[in-house]
Amino acid sequence: MVVASQPALNHSSLIKTCKPTSLFTGIPVVDLSDPEAKSLIVKAFEEFGIFKLVNHGIPMEFITRLEVESLRFFNLPQPEKDRAGPPDPFGYGSKRIGPNGDVGWIEYILLNTNPDVMSHKSLSIFQQSPEIFHSAVNDYLSAVKKMTCEVLELIADGLGLEARNMLSRFLRNEKSDSCFRLNHYPPCPELQALSGRNLIGFGEHTDPQIISVLRSNNTSGLQICLRDGTWVSVPPDRSSFFINVGDSLQVMTNGRFKSVKHRVLADNTNPRISMIYFGGPPLNEKIVPLSSLMAEGEESLYKEFTWWEYKKSAYKSRLGDYRLGPFEKAASQ
Repeated sequence: MVVASQPALNHSSLIKTCKPTSLFTGIPVVDLSDPEAKSLIVKAFEEFGIFKLVNHGIPMEFITRLEVESLRFFNLPQPEKDRAGPPDPFGYGSKRIGPNGDVGWIEYILLNTNPDVMSHKSLSIFQQSPEIFHSAVNDYLSAVKKMTCEVLELIADGLGLEARNMLSRFLRNEKSDSCFRLNHYPPCPELQALSGRNLIGFGEHTDPQIISVLRSNNTSGLQICLRDGTWVSVPPDRSSFFINVGDSLQVMTNGRFKSVKHRVLADNTNPRISMIYFGGPPLNEKIVPLSSLMAEGEESLYKEFTWWEYKKSAYKSRLGDYRLGPFEKAASQ
C-alpha cells in the first residue's frame, strides 16, 4: 500500500464512530441456477431487502482484473489521482461524499455507465492504462448488467407480473441512468486511538436507484440495519454478490420490498475495495407502484414522480436522510 495514496485523517472530528456490532450470518443465499430462485429472491427482498447471490456465472477473471486495475489507480500518488477530481458528480473523490457535508474514510471513482455522458474527469481516470482499465470496467459491467437483468426478470416472475421485462427494461433502455462506483477504504491505523470503536468509511444510507449489486474483497466492513433497527456486520465473500433493494423498487412494489439501510466501517489493517453497480431507469421514467401488484382497493403510498425528480432531491440531501419522505402521500396531506 502506497502511503501517499491514503486520505489523511484530518476530518476525523466530522466522522461518526460507532460501537462494534455482531456478525450476522442470516442473510439469505440464492443460487442463480436454483429452480426456486424467483421465490427465494422475493422472500429475501420482503424480509431483509438484500440477499447474497452465488453461482452467478460472472468469470472471476473479470472480477480480479478490475480489482487489480482499481488498486493500481488508488495506489497512485495523490496529485495524480486528484487530476480526475473533484467529482461532478462523476470522477474521483476523496473523503467528501456528495455536496452536503458528508465525509468518510474513503476514496472512490464514480462512473456513469452510459458512454454518451462520460465526463472528462471520468475519462482521465483511464489515462494511466486506458485500454486495460477501460476494458476491465466494460467487461465487468457488461456481465453484471446481464446478471442483474436476469435477477430482475426472476423477481418479475416471482411477483407474478404480466411481463418478464417489466423491471429489467429500465436497465436495458439505452437511456438508462445507471452508474458504477469503485470504493477504496485504505487501512486506518489511527483506529487504535478510538478505544475499541469503529470509524465510518461510508455513512448509513439507502440507495435511490432500483437495485444495487455489490461485490467486495475479503475485508469486512459492510453493515446493514435490520427491520428492528439493529446494526449487524455482513461477512465478506469475494466470489459472491450482494444484491439489495433501492428506493425506486420500494416505490414500484408499494412498500412490499423496502430498501435496506447500510453503511461501511473502516479497517485498521486491511484495505477494502468494493464495486457497486446501481441499476437506474431513464431520467424521464415515472416511478409509481406497479398496478398489477396492487390489491383491489389498495392505495398508493407514494406520489407520482420521475426518476430525475427523485435523483435531484436525493442529491440535495444528506446520506442519512429519509429521502422517500417528501414523496410519501401522507407527507403531502
